[in-house]
Amino acid sequence: MKNRIPVLLLFFLFFGGVFNHIEAQKKRDSDKFGFYFKGIRQKTAKIKFELYSNLIVVKVRINKSDTLNFILDTGVSSFIITDPSMAKKLNLDFSRQVRINGAGEKDYINANVSIGHTIDLGFVKADRQNLVVLEDDILKLSEYMGIPIHGIFGHDLFERFVVTIDFGSRELYLRNHDKFKPKKSMGEKYPLVVTQSKPYIEAIELAQNDDNDFTKLRLVIDTGAGHALLLNTQDNSPIHLPDKVIRANLGRGLNGSIDGHIGRIEKFRIGKYEFNDVLASFPDSLSFSLKFNEDFDGRQGSIGGEFLRRFVITFNYRDGYLMLKPLKSKYRETFEHDMSGMEVRAKGDGFNEYVVTFITPGSQADLAGIKENDQIIFMNNKHFKELNINDIYKNLSKKEGTEIELFVRRNGELKFCYFKLKRVI
Repeated sequence: MKNRIPVLLLFFLFFGGVFNHIEAQKKRDSDKFGFYFKGIRQKTAKIKFELYSNLIVVKVRINKSDTLNFILDTGVSSFIITDPSMAKKLNLDFSRQVRINGAGEKDYINANVSIGHTIDLGFVKADRQNLVVLEDDILKLSEYMGIPIHGIFGHDLFERFVVTIDFGSRELYLRNHDKFKPKKSMGEKYPLVVTQSKPYIEAIELAQNDDNDFTKLRLVIDTGAGHALLLNTQDNSPIHLPDKVIRANLGRGLNGSIDGHIGRIEKFRIGKYEFNDVLASFPDSLSFSLKFNEDFDGRQGSIGGEFLRRFVITFNYRDGYLMLKPLKSKYRETFEHDMSGMEVRAKGDGFNEYVVTFITPGSQADLAGIKENDQIIFMNNKHFKELNINDIYKNLSKKEGTEIELFVRRNGELKFCYFKLKRVI
């Protein structure tokens, strides 16, 4: 099944100063820093996850809270709460305010730090942890993913354990470094470098012309992003825009909207694995490159969930390598972009009402008469209560020519709309 890459792209590309300071203090303040197995003799753990919009969502408890939904992000060095309402529900006290830099059109956003909390993932936990709570819910993650999303975490888990992500069974496998021995059955092994809490892989090549001239790249492995590839095309980058691109709003980072282009990379290699016609996002310099240029940490872009979900991936941060094993059921799926021209978000208390929030002029949805603020009531004979946001994304990125029948509610009246999916890139 081909997934529609949602407009949402998570760019938690923080400058390291604020979070490095927080992490350093946490290490000084706690003898038992980071995640650990609950069982004294426990050496492994298995954690189920759900996949929404190519993003990994795991169940988390903070102190003695109810179960919360957090996105697992390889490069986030702190435990971040993106839903400010959780501060009151968790009775958090704040020790100080910090400013966070990130991709987007603004300079920074404010967040507050709360110290001394317990994080529980079931078979593993972490004590005396600091929480970074955003003052505003600017990402609106729940609307994009169709379930309540409360925050993001990740680096500490990957630092503490050898972590295998099985996108087939939707399970995380955690193992102690000292007892772990890689097996050939786990896939091909490639060097991994962790810099400023972010994992980089250099076994990357791409070709942008018919001559098969491959360019080597250094990319972040980013489980906190829904795209396949994001590439930086600033002046000193070897990457250039493809001949055919479409203008697009690529999503939101911590500091606002990120605009740019979407195009296809003719050939893309990661180690021995080669892919054709890979979708790539190319953010504008104003919203990305000027803040995170190549001189900052060598970043030329990132590999996100739409690409990663085709593998079983094992991360070993401590010993510096990554293992990739293709999933036969997903490995050869084509890379597809939305073919409707409409953006849909989940609304309502349960995030189970689906509202059109943007229409691309001249798109199939536009020509069919669909308007912004239309609420989807039926899609291809299914009532909206039988759908989730993933179902809608998948329907809108099926095979070109697929028929889409909608009943939408507009100003209290039902309207019927019909169109066929059309590939635009």
